[in-house]
Amino acid sequence: MSDKPKKSDKTEKAGKAEKRAAQAGQQRLSVFKTYKLYVGGKFPRSESGRVYEVTDSKGKWLANAPRASRKDARDAVVAARKAFGGWSGATAYNRGQVLYRVAEMLEGRKGQFVHEVADAEGLSRSGAAEQVEATIDRWVWYAGWTDKIAQVVGGGNPVAGPFFNLSTPEPTGVVTVLAPQESSFLGLVSVLAPVIATGNTAVVIASERSPLPALSLGEVLATSDLPGGVVNILTGGTAEIAAPLAAHQDVNAIDLAGADAALAKELEIAAADNLKRVVRPRPVDYFAPPGIERLTAFLETKTVWHPTGALGASGSSY
Repeated sequence: MSDKPKKSDKTEKAGKAEKRAAQAGQQRLSVFKTYKLYVGGKFPRSESGRVYEVTDSKGKWLANAPRASRKDARDAVVAARKAFGGWSGATAYNRGQVLYRVAEMLEGRKGQFVHEVADAEGLSRSGAAEQVEATIDRWVWYAGWTDKIAQVVGGGNPVAGPFFNLSTPEPTGVVTVLAPQESSFLGLVSVLAPVIATGNTAVVIASERSPLPALSLGEVLATSDLPGGVVNILTGGTAEIAAPLAAHQDVNAIDLAGADAALAKELEIAAADNLKRVVRPRPVDYFAPPGIERLTAFLETKTVWHPTGALGASGSSY
């Protein structure tokens, strides 16, 4: 009789399972992701049907991204305007909850974004992870400001008379955001989050060279309680999409963070036609604490006078 131990049934089954898995791995085809625009809470293809190749820092093909047209830009503005009333009318506390929910969803998909940011920006996995974690923290930071910014920039004004004089911030409206070209995720969120935190709606033109993290962000926003149309994400030629948006009469403001000097000048001239608010491009360290400058950039101040009436025989006012 042989002293060699017989294989247990469990070991034999495990071996067969591994063999089947190896064979299946050799036979199956990879499922490539189809990236789409994010407009009005939905994921349409470009109206023109055009796409362009997105490559990594070494020229390796990553995916085809939709090349948005002028029609896509107009559709995004319509969606943003439609969503503005409900979003600006929501309580600041509720907007903060929604932004925090975005951070929660990103935390759960951190691995995907680390991979996409590493490919997009030529970073190591650790460097990309640092970017993604800073981006998640940035959502949390702005979520905390939604119900506090009014206390900082608003308040009661002293007047010489029996009146209440109160100033309160209100959102500007529909804001076009040209996302930074080099910082495809942290930079994008750093310019987008303050726009919607203060009750505006946004039409975002993602980084032309590295649009994939922005398009994946659209998938997160769609499952994060954010009403459709509050954020709309377009990809393609930055100059091609930005030109009609800068001249659009229903766009109230534009952030030129992702424009070069020549394009910024052209868009600023177009934006003057309906007196859009404009934030000019400038060098920014997106890892630095953001401050409240971008929160106040797209806020209007409304001042209300109200008589208090005279109280008592002395004529003192309340």
